[in-house]
Amino acid sequence: MRTLGLIGGMSWESTVPYYRLINQTVKEQLGGLHSARLLLYSVDFAEIERLQMSGDWDTAGQVLADAARALRAGGAELLVICTNTMHKVADAVQAASGLPLLHIADATASEIRARGLHRIGLLGTRFTMEEDFYRLRLENHGLEVLVPEADDRGIVHRVIYDELCLGQIREESRDQYRRIIAGLVARGAQGVILGCTEIGLLVGADDARVPLFDTAALHARHAALAALA
Repeated sequence: MRTLGLIGGMSWESTVPYYRLINQTVKEQLGGLHSARLLLYSVDFAEIERLQMSGDWDTAGQVLADAARALRAGGAELLVICTNTMHKVADAVQAASGLPLLHIADATASEIRARGLHRIGLLGTRFTMEEDFYRLRLENHGLEVLVPEADDRGIVHRVIYDELCLGQIREESRDQYRRIIAGLVARGAQGVILGCTEIGLLVGADDARVPLFDTAALHARHAALAALA
């Protein structure tokens, strides 16, 4: 089993499931008392969020690159960034560490293609929905990506930062997400990517009539299997 290096804390609310799901997958594969070999470097999300909002992605990338180098020094052999948005700086993080990085969009796209789907809705932060670093990665897997209209993108983004990252689960926000997901389905989405690792805290399979792809769960399982490969 190789040692996973997790860069988490963005937010810690969604990093907790990574630890649980990775260990559950290892136990499922190996049985008995087996658990994952992993290291976790949890950053201060307030610092990262400030850099995101100011558009200082170079400095944000340096923070995560420093974390990656520390993980390698601690013995990590594979890297996992436990968030979707910060994959905007994934290349810089991988280059700084010299370690293989397991990209969250690759893990997600593989599952979608395995289900035989090709037109997919995407929810996430404004950065994930509106910029090309994530959508292009999905498109390179042969997927057609749909995002909500501008006003709905604003709602999705606000709920992530103002509620979910603070551990707040509100029924009215769940209703809004259900409406937005239904809108994507009406436009032809065969499934919807929960493209922020917090969204799975709010909505699940019962909230849509198409498959929902929880990126945190898919990424965590992919990471565990990669460590065991």
